[in-house]
Amino acid sequence: WPNWIFLGVVMGLSQGISITLAHSFGRGDEGMLRRGFGNAIVLSAAFALFLLVTGEVLAREMLMLLGTPEELIPQALIYLKISYAGIPVITAYNLLASTLRALGDSRTPLYSMIIASVINIGLDLLFVCSFRWGIGGAALATIIAQFFSAVFCLPAILRIRQLHIGRADLIPNIPLLRSIAVLSAPMMLQNFFIVIGGMVVQSAVNTFSVIFIAGFTAGAKMHGVLEIATSSFGFAMTTYVAQNLGAGRIDRIHEGVRSAFWAAIATACVIAAVMLMTGRLILSGFVSGTPEEIQATVDVAYRYLAIMCVCLPVLYLLYIFRSSTQGLGNTFLPMVSAFAELIMRVASALILARVIGETGLFIAEVAAWGGALAVLIFSYIHTIRKIEKSDTRKVNILL
Repeated sequence: WPNWIFLGVVMGLSQGISITLAHSFGRGDEGMLRRGFGNAIVLSAAFALFLLVTGEVLAREMLMLLGTPEELIPQALIYLKISYAGIPVITAYNLLASTLRALGDSRTPLYSMIIASVINIGLDLLFVCSFRWGIGGAALATIIAQFFSAVFCLPAILRIRQLHIGRADLIPNIPLLRSIAVLSAPMMLQNFFIVIGGMVVQSAVNTFSVIFIAGFTAGAKMHGVLEIATSSFGFAMTTYVAQNLGAGRIDRIHEGVRSAFWAAIATACVIAAVMLMTGRLILSGFVSGTPEEIQATVDVAYRYLAIMCVCLPVLYLLYIFRSSTQGLGNTFLPMVSAFAELIMRVASALILARVIGETGLFIAEVAAWGGALAVLIFSYIHTIRKIEKSDTRKVNILL
């Protein structure tokens, strides 16, 4: 969890940069685009240095604050310190990938992550299984893989004429930096709220039996599979909306959001159906023990998975409306939605778990999605109407 807090800051910063650059690109303002990219490099470097130093200095204190067992702290410290040393690399990748997406290139970041995943797996096997470097080897493998993903993105950046910056573009521009900060700060808090909610739920889970903890953990691992397309929808909608806002094409924003709405529901239903049919088989690969223990653990995990699958369209729509609202330049209300998500997740975990037991912890996740989505639908409609009122080319809302 301490590692995810720092990653949330890096991702929030890169998202704010992406929106700023996409607006300039949509307007066709090449001068502002170059200045924005130059200032983004300076700001990202400053954040990377600050996070690296902070992480290295406070790593032990953060582990103690989370109540990490004393016998686990030495290994956890190794993992965190190596991970924090790699923050500049992770920041560089996020900056380059978010810049490419802002200008409409989503393929290069995708290919870079595929390459990074393959390298990460190979180095994990080499460092952990062959060299016996343990958890430190796993952390080092991740950093090296991220380095190669950044290197892969760099030539694509260099080929873009509009990003050929000069020394003047690197000079801090206070209004521009303020604009990036205004967009990025709420998204950093948004990611922080999500991490805090996960920590609270995990603390509640730890009060139940070992079998339940193992089953819940196995089910939680499937969360990444269920979200397999959400980040793609999110990146696409943020860039699409931001570019069209910069170009003044509000009509195209409505058309894109409406199409994404139905595409997200269809994608979620397909993924949910596949996971419901194959879930037990996949989950059995995440657990070990006696046949009886495996069966009991898989039963717990599948109940969790089934609840998430039934409600999966809610999660996909959450990403559509959150990313679209952010693309409109409003990152404050999506942050409010993340706070609503935090409240719903924590309240459900702490209250429902006592009232209806284990199922209450399963419901906590989907309740958090529902609470966030309710805020986000309002956020999108409120923001787009506000923009239309200030636009002389008013168009009717299509949703």
